[in-house]
Amino acid sequence: MAVVVRLSSKSDPSARLVLLAVGTFVLGVDSFVLAGLLPAVAQDLHVSVAQAGQLTTAFALTYAIGSPLIATATGRLDRRVVLGGGMAVFLLGMVGQALGPTYGVVLAGRVLAALGAAGFQANAYAVVGFLAPPERRARALAMVGAGSSLATVVGVPVGVLVGQQIGWRAALWLVTGVAAVAAALCLVLPSVRLPAASLRERLRLLGTPSMLLLLCGTALQLVPQYTVLSYVAPIIGAQGQTDTSVLVALVVFGVALFTGNRLVGHLADRWGGLRVITVGLTVSAVALVALWFVRLSLVPAIVALAVLGLVGSFQITPQQTRVFAASGTAATVALGLNGSMIYVGTGGGSALGGGVIAAAGPGFVPLVAAGAALVTLVFLWATAPERQRQPGRRRELDVGPPAPR
Repeated sequence: MAVVVRLSSKSDPSARLVLLAVGTFVLGVDSFVLAGLLPAVAQDLHVSVAQAGQLTTAFALTYAIGSPLIATATGRLDRRVVLGGGMAVFLLGMVGQALGPTYGVVLAGRVLAALGAAGFQANAYAVVGFLAPPERRARALAMVGAGSSLATVVGVPVGVLVGQQIGWRAALWLVTGVAAVAAALCLVLPSVRLPAASLRERLRLLGTPSMLLLLCGTALQLVPQYTVLSYVAPIIGAQGQTDTSVLVALVVFGVALFTGNRLVGHLADRWGGLRVITVGLTVSAVALVALWFVRLSLVPAIVALAVLGLVGSFQITPQQTRVFAASGTAATVALGLNGSMIYVGTGGGSALGGGVIAAAGPGFVPLVAAGAALVTLVFLWATAPERQRQPGRRRELDVGPPAPR
Protein backbone atom coordinates (compact mmCIF):
# COMPACT_ATOMS: atom_id res chain seq x y z
CA MET A 1 0.00 0.00 0.00
CA ALA A 2 1.30 3.42 -0.91
CA VAL A 3 1.53 6.32 1.49
CA VAL A 4 -1.66 8.39 1.31
CA VAL A 5 -1.71 11.87 2.82
CA ARG A 6 -4.65 14.25 2.70
CA LEU A 7 -3.63 17.81 3.51
CA SER A 8 -5.58 21.04 3.32
CA SER A 9 -4.25 23.72 0.99
CA LYS A 10 -3.40 25.86 4.02
CA SER A 11 -1.69 23.07 5.95
CA ASP A 12 1.64 24.07 7.47
CA PRO A 13 4.21 21.21 7.73
CA SER A 14 5.92 22.88 10.70
CA ALA A 15 2.58 23.20 12.49
CA ARG A 16 1.99 19.45 12.03
CA LEU A 17 5.35 18.71 13.61
CA VAL A 18 4.51 20.96 16.55
CA LEU A 19 1.23 19.11 17.11
CA LEU A 20 3.07 15.80 17.24
CA ALA A 21 5.70 17.34 19.51
CA VAL A 22 2.97 18.15 22.05
CA GLY A 23 2.33 14.41 22.31
CA THR A 24 6.00 13.55 22.76
CA PHE A 25 6.15 16.35 25.35
CA VAL A 26 3.53 14.75 27.57
CA LEU A 27 5.12 11.31 27.20
CA GLY A 28 8.48 12.84 28.08
CA VAL A 29 7.10 14.41 31.25
CA ASP A 30 5.63 11.07 32.27
CA SER A 31 8.93 9.30 31.60
CA PHE A 32 11.00 11.61 33.83
CA VAL A 33 8.74 13.08 36.50
CA LEU A 34 8.61 9.99 38.72
CA ALA A 35 12.41 9.93 38.82
CA GLY A 36 12.34 13.08 40.94
CA LEU A 37 9.60 11.77 43.25
CA LEU A 38 10.63 8.15 43.88
CA PRO A 39 11.12 8.50 47.67
CA ALA A 40 7.61 9.95 48.06
CA VAL A 41 6.08 7.31 45.77
CA ALA A 42 7.83 4.51 47.65
CA GLN A 43 6.73 5.84 51.05
CA ASP A 44 3.09 6.32 50.01
CA LEU A 45 2.82 2.89 48.36
CA HIS A 46 4.80 1.15 51.15
CA VAL A 47 7.50 -0.26 48.87
CA SER A 48 11.25 0.25 48.52
CA VAL A 49 12.74 2.93 46.28
CA ALA A 50 14.06 0.20 43.96
CA GLN A 51 10.55 -1.29 43.70
CA ALA A 52 9.07 2.12 42.96
CA GLY A 53 11.65 2.52 40.21
CA GLN A 54 10.38 -0.65 38.59
CA LEU A 55 7.21 1.23 37.64
CA THR A 56 9.42 2.71 34.90
CA THR A 57 10.61 -0.77 33.95
CA ALA A 58 7.02 -2.04 33.68
CA PHE A 59 6.04 0.89 31.46
CA ALA A 60 9.03 0.37 29.20
CA LEU A 61 8.63 -3.38 28.75
CA THR A 62 4.88 -3.08 28.12
CA TYR A 63 5.58 -0.47 25.46
CA ALA A 64 8.24 -2.66 23.85
CA ILE A 65 5.99 -5.72 23.65
CA GLY A 66 2.77 -3.89 22.89
CA SER A 67 4.06 -1.59 20.17
CA PRO A 68 4.39 -4.16 17.33
CA LEU A 69 1.11 -5.82 18.33
CA ILE A 70 -0.76 -2.51 18.31
CA ALA A 71 0.91 -1.51 15.04
CA THR A 72 -0.25 -4.76 13.44
CA ALA A 73 -3.82 -4.44 14.71
CA THR A 74 -4.14 -0.82 13.58
CA GLY A 75 -2.01 -0.99 10.43
CA ARG A 76 -4.83 -0.17 8.00
CA LEU A 77 -6.32 2.66 10.04
CA ASP A 78 -5.82 6.38 9.51
CA ARG A 79 -2.74 7.38 11.52
CA ARG A 80 -4.69 10.33 12.90
CA VAL A 81 -7.15 7.92 14.52
CA VAL A 82 -4.36 5.77 15.95
CA LEU A 83 -2.51 8.79 17.33
CA GLY A 84 -5.62 10.19 18.99
CA GLY A 85 -6.72 6.80 20.30
CA GLY A 86 -3.29 6.08 21.71
CA MET A 87 -3.18 9.36 23.59
CA ALA A 88 -6.70 8.73 24.96
CA VAL A 89 -5.67 5.31 26.32
CA PHE A 90 -2.55 6.89 27.81
CA LEU A 91 -4.79 9.44 29.52
CA LEU A 92 -6.94 6.68 31.08
CA GLY A 93 -3.80 4.96 32.34
CA MET A 94 -2.63 8.18 33.99
CA VAL A 95 -5.99 8.52 35.75
CA GLY A 96 -5.59 4.97 37.05
CA GLN A 97 -2.14 5.79 38.42
CA ALA A 98 -3.24 9.03 40.04
CA LEU A 99 -6.17 7.30 41.79
CA GLY A 100 -4.47 3.97 42.54
CA PRO A 101 -4.56 3.20 46.29
CA THR A 102 -1.98 0.38 46.10
CA TYR A 103 1.20 -0.44 44.25
CA GLY A 104 -0.61 -3.09 42.20
CA VAL A 105 -3.27 -0.65 40.98
CA VAL A 106 -0.68 1.99 40.13
CA LEU A 107 1.32 -0.66 38.27
CA ALA A 108 -1.79 -1.62 36.27
CA GLY A 109 -2.34 2.04 35.36
CA ARG A 110 1.29 2.24 34.30
CA VAL A 111 0.81 -0.72 31.97
CA LEU A 112 -2.33 0.82 30.42
CA ALA A 113 -0.56 4.14 29.92
CA ALA A 114 2.31 2.30 28.21
CA LEU A 115 -0.07 0.70 25.72
CA GLY A 116 -1.45 4.13 24.85
CA ALA A 117 2.02 5.59 24.53
CA ALA A 118 2.95 2.75 22.16
CA GLY A 119 -0.01 3.62 19.96
CA PHE A 120 1.00 7.27 19.78
CA GLN A 121 4.76 7.60 19.76
CA ALA A 122 5.82 4.99 17.20
CA ASN A 123 3.23 6.32 14.76
CA ALA A 124 4.30 9.91 15.32
CA TYR A 125 7.87 9.15 14.25
CA ALA A 126 6.76 6.93 11.37
CA VAL A 127 4.54 9.70 9.96
CA VAL A 128 7.33 12.25 10.23
CA GLY A 129 9.82 9.85 8.63
CA PHE A 130 7.64 9.52 5.55
CA LEU A 131 6.56 13.16 5.24
CA ALA A 132 10.04 14.67 5.56
CA PRO A 133 12.44 14.72 2.57
CA PRO A 134 15.62 12.64 3.11
CA GLU A 135 17.89 15.67 3.41
CA ARG A 136 15.76 17.09 6.26
CA ARG A 137 14.60 13.86 7.87
CA ALA A 138 16.91 14.03 10.89
CA ARG A 139 15.86 17.64 11.59
CA ALA A 140 12.17 16.76 11.29
CA LEU A 141 12.57 13.80 13.65
CA ALA A 142 14.52 16.00 16.03
CA MET A 143 11.75 18.62 15.98
CA VAL A 144 9.18 16.04 17.10
CA GLY A 145 11.71 14.66 19.58
CA ALA A 146 12.15 18.19 20.91
CA GLY A 147 8.86 17.65 22.71
CA SER A 148 10.58 15.11 24.94
CA SER A 149 13.54 17.42 25.47
CA LEU A 150 11.30 20.38 26.30
CA ALA A 151 9.53 18.14 28.79
CA THR A 152 12.77 17.83 30.75
CA VAL A 153 13.23 21.63 30.74
CA VAL A 154 9.70 22.73 31.61
CA GLY A 155 7.36 19.83 32.28
CA VAL A 156 9.50 17.72 34.61
CA PRO A 157 10.65 20.56 36.93
CA VAL A 158 7.09 21.85 37.19
CA GLY A 159 5.79 18.34 37.79
CA VAL A 160 8.43 17.61 40.44
CA LEU A 161 7.75 20.95 42.14
CA VAL A 162 4.01 20.22 42.20
CA GLY A 163 4.76 16.74 43.53
CA GLN A 164 6.99 18.08 46.27
CA GLN A 165 4.51 20.73 47.37
CA ILE A 166 1.16 18.96 46.94
CA GLY A 167 1.99 15.29 46.48
CA TRP A 168 3.21 12.94 43.76
CA ARG A 169 -0.35 12.17 42.70
CA ALA A 170 -0.90 15.85 41.92
CA ALA A 171 2.05 15.64 39.51
CA LEU A 172 0.35 12.74 37.73
CA TRP A 173 -2.87 14.74 37.45
CA LEU A 174 -0.84 17.50 35.82
CA VAL A 175 0.43 15.02 33.23
CA THR A 176 -3.14 13.80 32.72
CA GLY A 177 -4.33 17.32 31.94
CA VAL A 178 -1.65 17.86 29.30
CA ALA A 179 -2.45 14.44 27.83
CA ALA A 180 -6.06 15.55 27.37
CA VAL A 181 -4.85 18.57 25.39
CA ALA A 182 -2.58 16.37 23.23
CA ALA A 183 -5.45 13.97 22.51
CA ALA A 184 -7.66 16.87 21.38
CA LEU A 185 -4.93 18.25 19.10
CA CYS A 186 -4.76 14.94 17.25
CA LEU A 187 -8.17 15.77 15.78
CA VAL A 188 -6.67 18.57 13.64
CA LEU A 189 -3.88 16.43 12.18
CA PRO A 190 -4.06 15.56 8.47
CA SER A 191 -5.32 12.18 7.34
CA VAL A 192 -2.35 9.86 6.80
CA ARG A 193 -2.35 6.20 5.80
CA LEU A 194 0.91 4.28 5.75
CA PRO A 195 1.76 0.84 4.37
CA ALA A 196 0.37 -1.89 6.61
CA ALA A 197 2.43 -4.87 7.70
CA SER A 198 1.46 -8.17 9.28
CA LEU A 199 2.96 -9.47 12.50
CA ARG A 200 4.78 -12.10 10.44
CA GLU A 201 6.43 -9.37 8.35
CA ARG A 202 7.48 -7.56 11.52
CA LEU A 203 8.97 -10.72 12.97
CA ARG A 204 10.69 -11.46 9.67
CA LEU A 205 12.36 -8.05 9.71
CA LEU A 206 13.32 -8.53 13.34
CA GLY A 207 14.83 -11.88 12.36
CA THR A 208 17.10 -10.30 9.75
CA PRO A 209 20.57 -10.43 11.40
CA SER A 210 21.73 -6.99 10.25
CA MET A 211 18.47 -5.31 11.32
CA LEU A 212 18.34 -7.22 14.60
CA LEU A 213 21.85 -6.02 15.46
CA LEU A 214 20.93 -2.44 14.54
CA LEU A 215 17.83 -2.57 16.76
CA CYS A 216 19.77 -4.14 19.63
CA GLY A 217 22.11 -1.18 19.32
CA THR A 218 19.13 1.12 19.81
CA ALA A 219 18.27 -0.55 23.11
CA LEU A 220 21.84 -0.60 24.37
CA GLN A 221 22.28 3.12 23.72
CA LEU A 222 19.50 4.03 26.14
CA VAL A 223 20.69 1.83 29.02
CA PRO A 224 23.48 4.11 30.38
CA GLN A 225 21.33 7.24 30.53
CA TYR A 226 18.28 5.62 32.09
CA THR A 227 20.34 3.66 34.59
CA VAL A 228 21.08 7.06 36.14
CA LEU A 229 17.96 9.08 35.28
CA SER A 230 15.52 6.54 36.69
CA TYR A 231 17.14 7.05 40.11
CA VAL A 232 18.39 10.63 40.02
CA ALA A 233 16.61 11.44 43.29
CA PRO A 234 18.27 8.72 45.40
CA ILE A 235 21.62 9.41 43.74
CA ILE A 236 21.45 13.06 44.79
CA GLY A 237 19.64 12.24 48.02
CA ALA A 238 22.36 9.80 49.02
CA GLN A 239 24.60 12.84 49.39
CA GLY A 240 22.31 14.41 51.97
CA GLN A 241 20.91 16.96 49.54
CA THR A 242 17.48 18.58 49.84
CA ASP A 243 14.53 18.27 47.49
CA THR A 244 15.54 21.66 46.05
CA SER A 245 18.85 20.21 44.94
CA VAL A 246 17.08 17.39 43.13
CA LEU A 247 14.88 19.92 41.34
CA VAL A 248 17.88 22.03 40.32
CA ALA A 249 19.67 18.93 39.01
CA LEU A 250 16.64 18.01 36.88
CA VAL A 251 16.30 21.54 35.51
CA VAL A 252 19.98 21.72 34.55
CA PHE A 253 19.85 18.28 32.95
CA GLY A 254 16.72 19.23 31.05
CA VAL A 255 18.15 22.48 29.70
CA ALA A 256 21.26 20.64 28.54
CA LEU A 257 19.20 17.87 26.92
CA PHE A 258 17.03 20.40 25.09
CA THR A 259 20.15 22.21 23.84
CA GLY A 260 21.59 18.95 22.55
CA ASN A 261 18.34 18.13 20.78
CA ARG A 262 18.50 21.44 18.93
CA LEU A 263 21.95 20.49 17.64
CA VAL A 264 21.63 16.78 16.92
CA GLY A 265 19.46 16.97 13.79
CA HIS A 266 21.92 19.24 11.99
CA LEU A 267 24.89 17.18 13.19
CA ALA A 268 23.35 13.89 12.05
CA ASP A 269 22.43 15.30 8.63
CA ARG A 270 25.96 16.65 8.22
CA TRP A 271 28.20 14.01 9.83
CA GLY A 272 26.13 10.84 9.68
CA GLY A 273 24.39 9.02 12.50
CA LEU A 274 27.19 6.70 13.64
CA ARG A 275 29.70 9.49 14.19
CA VAL A 276 27.25 11.53 16.25
CA ILE A 277 26.30 8.49 18.34
CA THR A 278 29.98 7.71 18.94
CA VAL A 279 30.64 11.22 20.23
CA GLY A 280 27.55 11.03 22.44
CA LEU A 281 28.43 7.71 24.07
CA THR A 282 32.10 8.61 24.55
CA VAL A 283 31.29 11.88 26.29
CA SER A 284 28.53 10.17 28.29
CA ALA A 285 30.99 7.59 29.64
CA VAL A 286 33.39 10.34 30.73
CA ALA A 287 30.59 12.34 32.35
CA LEU A 288 29.29 9.30 34.21
CA VAL A 289 32.73 8.43 35.59
CA ALA A 290 33.10 12.07 36.65
CA LEU A 291 29.69 11.92 38.35
CA TRP A 292 30.83 8.89 40.32
CA PHE A 293 33.96 10.72 41.48
CA VAL A 294 32.24 14.00 42.43
CA ARG A 295 29.00 12.58 43.82
CA LEU A 296 29.71 14.06 47.27
CA SER A 297 29.79 17.64 45.91
CA LEU A 298 26.54 19.10 44.60
CA VAL A 299 27.82 21.63 42.05
CA PRO A 300 30.32 19.31 40.29
CA ALA A 301 27.68 16.55 40.27
CA ILE A 302 25.21 18.86 38.56
CA VAL A 303 27.86 19.87 36.02
CA ALA A 304 28.42 16.20 35.21
CA LEU A 305 24.66 15.72 34.79
CA ALA A 306 24.58 18.75 32.48
CA VAL A 307 27.23 17.20 30.23
CA LEU A 308 25.31 13.93 30.25
CA GLY A 309 22.17 15.82 29.27
CA LEU A 310 23.89 17.71 26.45
CA VAL A 311 24.89 14.49 24.69
CA GLY A 312 21.86 12.55 25.90
CA SER A 313 19.95 13.33 22.72
CA PHE A 314 22.84 12.17 20.52
CA GLN A 315 21.44 8.66 20.39
CA ILE A 316 17.75 8.50 19.46
CA THR A 317 17.49 10.80 16.43
CA PRO A 318 20.73 9.64 14.70
CA GLN A 319 19.76 6.02 15.32
CA GLN A 320 16.32 6.62 13.83
CA THR A 321 17.90 7.91 10.63
CA ARG A 322 20.15 4.84 10.48
CA VAL A 323 17.22 2.46 10.95
CA PHE A 324 15.08 4.33 8.42
CA ALA A 325 17.82 4.25 5.80
CA ALA A 326 18.72 0.60 6.38
CA SER A 327 15.16 -0.71 6.21
CA GLY A 328 14.23 0.47 2.69
CA THR A 329 10.56 -0.20 1.89
CA ALA A 330 10.02 -1.64 5.39
CA ALA A 331 10.75 1.70 7.06
CA THR A 332 7.36 1.92 8.79
CA VAL A 333 7.85 -1.50 10.38
CA ALA A 334 11.47 -0.76 11.27
CA LEU A 335 10.69 2.54 12.98
CA GLY A 336 7.96 0.87 14.99
CA LEU A 337 10.35 -1.86 16.12
CA ASN A 338 12.97 0.78 16.84
CA GLY A 339 10.49 2.53 19.11
CA SER A 340 10.00 -0.72 20.98
CA MET A 341 13.75 -1.13 21.40
CA ILE A 342 14.02 2.41 22.78
CA TYR A 343 11.76 1.30 25.60
CA VAL A 344 13.62 -1.98 26.00
CA GLY A 345 16.67 0.17 26.66
CA THR A 346 14.73 2.42 29.03
CA GLY A 347 13.42 -0.55 30.98
CA GLY A 348 16.80 -2.23 30.94
CA GLY A 349 18.45 0.87 32.34
CA SER A 350 15.83 1.23 35.06
CA ALA A 351 16.15 -2.43 36.02
CA LEU A 352 19.95 -2.22 36.04
CA GLY A 353 19.91 0.88 38.23
CA GLY A 354 17.49 -0.73 40.66
CA GLY A 355 19.67 -3.81 40.89
CA VAL A 356 22.79 -1.74 41.58
CA ILE A 357 20.98 0.22 44.31
CA ALA A 358 19.74 -2.97 45.94
CA ALA A 359 23.17 -4.61 45.81
CA ALA A 360 25.60 -1.74 46.42
CA GLY A 361 23.71 1.52 46.93
CA PRO A 362 22.95 4.49 44.64
CA GLY A 363 26.51 5.84 44.69
CA PHE A 364 27.71 3.09 42.31
CA VAL A 365 24.99 3.62 39.72
CA PRO A 366 26.96 6.17 37.59
CA LEU A 367 30.01 3.92 37.44
CA VAL A 368 27.98 0.95 36.21
CA ALA A 369 26.26 3.21 33.68
CA ALA A 370 29.65 4.36 32.36
CA GLY A 371 30.66 0.75 31.82
CA ALA A 372 27.40 0.14 29.93
CA ALA A 373 28.18 3.12 27.65
CA LEU A 374 31.59 1.69 26.73
CA VAL A 375 30.14 -1.77 26.07
CA THR A 376 27.52 -0.19 23.82
CA LEU A 377 30.14 1.76 21.90
CA VAL A 378 32.14 -1.40 21.16
CA PHE A 379 28.97 -3.23 20.09
CA LEU A 380 27.88 -0.45 17.72
CA TRP A 381 31.18 -0.28 15.88
CA ALA A 382 31.52 -4.05 15.71
CA THR A 383 28.08 -4.43 14.11
CA ALA A 384 27.72 -1.15 12.15
CA PRO A 385 26.21 -1.77 8.69
CA GLU A 386 27.96 1.41 7.50
CA ARG A 387 31.30 -0.41 7.79
CA GLN A 388 30.07 -3.43 5.84
CA ARG A 389 28.68 -1.84 2.68
CA GLN A 390 29.91 -3.10 -0.67
CA PRO A 391 32.84 -1.22 -2.25
CA GLY A 392 31.87 1.30 -4.89
CA ARG A 393 28.24 1.33 -3.79
CA ARG A 394 26.84 4.30 -1.92
CA ARG A 395 23.80 3.92 0.30
CA GLU A 396 21.76 6.56 2.08
CA LEU A 397 22.94 5.11 5.36
CA ASP A 398 26.56 6.09 5.91
CA VAL A 399 29.12 6.95 8.54
CA GLY A 400 29.22 10.52 7.28
CA PRO A 401 28.37 12.79 4.37
CA PRO A 402 29.79 12.13 0.88
CA ALA A 403 33.18 13.63 0.15
CA PRO A 404 33.08 16.94 -1.77
CA ARG A 405 33.76 16.72 -5.47
